[in-house]
Amino acid sequence: MTREQVETVASRALGIFGVVFGLQALPLALTQAAGLLPGAGASIIAFLYGAILAIALAALTRTAVRSAALTFAVLYAASIVIWPFVVDDVGIVSSSPPWLYYLCTVATTAAVVALPMPWAAAYTVLVPALYCVVRLLPTGGAVTPLVAVLDAMYALILGAVVLIIVTMLRNAAKAVDVAQEGALQRYEHAVRLHASEVERAKVDALVHDSVLTTLLSAAAADAPEEQALAARMARDAMHRLDEAGAAQSPADDRMRLPALVRRLRAALASFAAPFTVRVVNTGGVDLPADAGEALYAASVQAMVNSMQHADDPGRTVRRELRVRGIRTGGCVVEVSDNGVGFDVSTVPSERLGVRVSVIERMANVGGSAVIDSTPGVGTTVSLVWPAGMEGTR
Repeated sequence: MTREQVETVASRALGIFGVVFGLQALPLALTQAAGLLPGAGASIIAFLYGAILAIALAALTRTAVRSAALTFAVLYAASIVIWPFVVDDVGIVSSSPPWLYYLCTVATTAAVVALPMPWAAAYTVLVPALYCVVRLLPTGGAVTPLVAVLDAMYALILGAVVLIIVTMLRNAAKAVDVAQEGALQRYEHAVRLHASEVERAKVDALVHDSVLTTLLSAAAADAPEEQALAARMARDAMHRLDEAGAAQSPADDRMRLPALVRRLRAALASFAAPFTVRVVNTGGVDLPADAGEALYAASVQAMVNSMQHADDPGRTVRRELRVRGIRTGGCVVEVSDNGVGFDVSTVPSERLGVRVSVIERMANVGGSAVIDSTPGVGTTVSLVWPAGMEGTR
């Protein structure tokens, strides 16, 4: 349940129970109106019941709910305050309490809907206290202090229960909203990463094709026209290579290994296939940011490759992500599965997901990538930074 849904439920409950309690108190309100100053009873009834209807309408249309609830809460508190000054015949409260008492819970609930928690809590305490004072006066029935306190405590307890329930639901919904927002951000990041890898693959494939075509054309060029065409193709291929190598992604100076682990866990949250995560000795390990980014991107690519190619029909494939720190400046990230596996020597060079996104990416930042796979047994991709770090095997 989201925060918006909690607010909708609370406002509609307020509208429904406001109408129900209002109808319950209406006969007594009309009876006691005769003992108030001329026009006072009708005015109080008109203002309060008009505000109740406004709350019900606002809750139904989900428009200006807080404004309507705040208006009722203010009008109700004002009615409690002015009640002793508008009573003309104290006999109207000799056998029944002031009819405003039956709307006290509606008023405290309206305050909960309309106000922040501290202000709503203050209102929940203040209004029953005002009613307690009114009940002690002749215009409120001149009851004993015990009766006045019991009436006020009853209203206070009901208001506090509503306040606690709504506050707990709001906090829970806020946690859900934060989690949902985080999931959306992780998904967006995964989508951007995937789009980046797709674009990189397109560019690399285009360059590969251009270079290969240029070399074949140059080898077969005998006539001057063919040689000129091959030269133009070579210049075009070199231009494309320069463009591909010119772009450099910005990075921070340093990245701590626990931060890399958190990013990998966040990426796993957006994957359909589960991975078992094992983390050892990551505290205190500090990596260059470009190495951390390369480890992250290569790990994600390895996990994506596992999800795309490792499934074996008829059995469950287990996947693991292992991160191990080495002293204070190195680490090993392993992505493994017990899926179908493959023969590494048969992987074509144009398979950019392995060659570029994993092996070359690690080599470019001074690391290394080792792919160990056996058909029918599974695959393990080991990412090491820096390359040749002792204790990595």
